[in-house]
Amino acid sequence: MKHLISLFFIAMITTSLSAQNKIAFEVSFSEPQAHYVDVAMEISGIKSPYIDLKMPVWTPGSYLIREFAKSVESFNAVNANGAILNAEKINKNTWRVATQGANQVKLTYRVYAFEISVRTSFVDESHAFLSPTSIFMYPDGQINKPSTITIKPYKAWNKISTGLEPLASKANTFIAPDFDILYDSPFEIGNQDIFEFDAAGVKHEVAMYGGGNYDSEILKRDMAKIVVEQTKTFGVNPNKRYVFIVHNFNSGGGGLEHLNSTVLGGSRNSYNTESGRLRFLSLVSHEYFHLWNVKRMRPIALGPFNYDAENYTTNLWIAEGFTAYYQDIYTKRAGLLSPERYVADLANAITQVENQPGNKVDPVSQASFDAWIKQYRPNENSVNSTVSYYSKGALIALIMDLEIIHSTGGKYGLDEVLKAVYDEYYVKKSRGYTDAEFKAMAEKIAGKSFDDIYSNYVNGVKTIDYNKYLNYAGFSLIDDAKASKEVYLGANTSLRDGKIIVTSVLRQSPAWISGLNVNDEILAMDDQRINNVSDPRLSEVNKYISTKRAGDKIKVLINRDGELLTLDVTLQRNPNHKFKILSLDGATATQNAVRKRWLHL
Repeated sequence: MKHLISLFFIAMITTSLSAQNKIAFEVSFSEPQAHYVDVAMEISGIKSPYIDLKMPVWTPGSYLIREFAKSVESFNAVNANGAILNAEKINKNTWRVATQGANQVKLTYRVYAFEISVRTSFVDESHAFLSPTSIFMYPDGQINKPSTITIKPYKAWNKISTGLEPLASKANTFIAPDFDILYDSPFEIGNQDIFEFDAAGVKHEVAMYGGGNYDSEILKRDMAKIVVEQTKTFGVNPNKRYVFIVHNFNSGGGGLEHLNSTVLGGSRNSYNTESGRLRFLSLVSHEYFHLWNVKRMRPIALGPFNYDAENYTTNLWIAEGFTAYYQDIYTKRAGLLSPERYVADLANAITQVENQPGNKVDPVSQASFDAWIKQYRPNENSVNSTVSYYSKGALIALIMDLEIIHSTGGKYGLDEVLKAVYDEYYVKKSRGYTDAEFKAMAEKIAGKSFDDIYSNYVNGVKTIDYNKYLNYAGFSLIDDAKASKEVYLGANTSLRDGKIIVTSVLRQSPAWISGLNVNDEILAMDDQRINNVSDPRLSEVNKYISTKRAGDKIKVLINRDGELLTLDVTLQRNPNHKFKILSLDGATATQNAVRKRWLHL
């Protein structure tokens, strides 16, 4: 990946753009209420009989083939004199234009943009959010070429927020040194609320769309603290300017990292509550940490990108999982999250992973590799077949951090591993790391082998020995549900049109063994009609089962596609955990030293 361009480099690019070879975009909005973006693209310096224009099929940071070309309409091409050139689509995301000897062509097309997310473009009469991979085509073979982007805001829109540098000689025009940087630089266009703060030598812009009950002064203070703490780990902040684009909705969430910006989803009316504030700051922390982890220090498969197909890596558990671990580490270091709250949240995170049957089936390295077909396309069986490389990766980061702190007597931790990988592979070698290289660096810093962690927990599905690692810091993980005699059916349900419908069945549960299916309607148990309430969790399904013991047999009457069936179900003890982390009595000086380093007490 590249650093932000210097002013000297901008001058060089400007000179280059005025020369023969030129790529320029103009973006306008003739019908924003209908969710359309109008794009004009001018290419000069063509020397071939045809030129192929390609639309990316995915966006970096979101590992799913999204087929952005599906939203393109009205593709046309003319030469410098306005004569129509022949243009045909030759595959799903490529348009071929016959130049007929012209060295300059102008292309026009429209993009339908009506998908609300941090990774897709959205336009209406109030604003436009442009996720560049879904808007801008690139000439095949010319990813490294610079371009300019001129934005023509709609009517009363008067603000543009983007990480791209402006072109001083032309209003609302920005410079992209190459298409990788263009695709990494989203645009927010409208009348967003903009405020700024400085931290770690970097000017930060926050562009808020959608309103909300936030206090900009409090956000500036707290966000700056996170920036400072994260910069300490690496000793350098790679930007001079950074942009937060925040979309506030009634219920919002999620984020997507970029080279010198991010897009966040917020809930507009939750900023004045402790839980809402911490949830937003945790998201800020997560996406900002990607400045180093992913955007620069990255698995070797993640850049340079192939925008035509999947880019596979087994290391998303590092790229995303370690970031998920550090998001709360840094809110804690910044004084925004108490150590007690952090430890309690950690216990909940362990509970979540260990209660997912797929955790015992899918190694986190394989889940990383399969992100393209699983992470963003969950189905009713996903809970049984896979694990999140975010949540499981965060727990592997935890145990590696504690192991390194313990084995080095508190001298080093996971911070030093990330700093060393950043310096070695991003700064010195200007490339990503391989799986073996990351492991070797961790072992070098720790002074010991990580073979067991990798074979058991990264490439295997053995249950993590949490107490081994938590004990290093004088903590113990206990299961409050261990002695529980509660029984369960093992089927999740939802209320649809007054009916209790099965939405998922947990692996090896009574429901699984008896053959209860997703989409079955539960009618009765042991000839007793099951009545519904607004919350299925409070329905008589659970009420009835709560009166039973492990080993009891019940008959469940269901409606399956119009047929009535009776299933014989043998109930089992509920195997789900409810973990909490306790401080050990009489912790040793060594344990207290590890705890102090780990929690930055």
